[in-house]
Amino acid sequence: MKKVIKAVFLDVDGTLLSEQDRSLSKCTEESICRLIQKGIHIILVTGRPHHLCEEFKHLGIDTVISANGALVTCRGEIIHKSILSSTMVREFSHFADSQGHALSYFTESFGMNGTGRTDHHVIVALRETLGMMEYAEQIMTLDEEIYCMCLYANEEETNRYKEQFPYLRFVRFHPYVCNVLEAGEVSKSVAAQKVLTHLNIRREDTMAFGDGENDIDLLTYVGVGVAMGNGGERVKQSADYVTLKASEDGITHALRQYKLI
Repeated sequence: MKKVIKAVFLDVDGTLLSEQDRSLSKCTEESICRLIQKGIHIILVTGRPHHLCEEFKHLGIDTVISANGALVTCRGEIIHKSILSSTMVREFSHFADSQGHALSYFTESFGMNGTGRTDHHVIVALRETLGMMEYAEQIMTLDEEIYCMCLYANEEETNRYKEQFPYLRFVRFHPYVCNVLEAGEVSKSVAAQKVLTHLNIRREDTMAFGDGENDIDLLTYVGVGVAMGNGGERVKQSADYVTLKASEDGITHALRQYKLI
């Protein structure tokens, strides 16, 4: 298989990083460097807050879609952002506190509401979705710009919030975590469109890798969608190609199959 590809979108946890221990393999790192040397744009696209993407700067990646599409930066410039209304954030936070559920806030950094510090489900979810090994610091103020909130609750518990806030969207990407969104235009694919417009690249000339359900819209948007072998069935069904697991250098395997390296 060979196709002209000018940009590659990479999910982070479970895609770029191993699903087993969140490590970046030397093989994957070298593959990314080879793509950049060929002039192919590499874009990180992740549910992580922006500051947790700093560790990948050494790879030469200068375009980042963070907070599942709510904040997009290219070469240090913000080219797109979606800010939650302060009134909604306060009302939702008050309700979450009353229900005893943890919330995380994606600002220029990352903070939480202070609830659920010792909740095993919360700690595991933070590790599995963000690679964090402990509860984050409590946010000091809700007055700063907040791009995204995550609710730490199972499906049954989340139904209470859907009833209380019918005008919000709840996008689940982990058994115990879902994004809380106001605007309908917040998604990885919408953010990818903003990047491609900025870089003047056609969507047909792009490839994306992902393993989670929050990657599905991106995989179906790009020219070639690649699902990781450790992804779920819905993710694999939405992709053009299913590669090996992240821990088996799935990115490199697919790039070789498409003769990009």
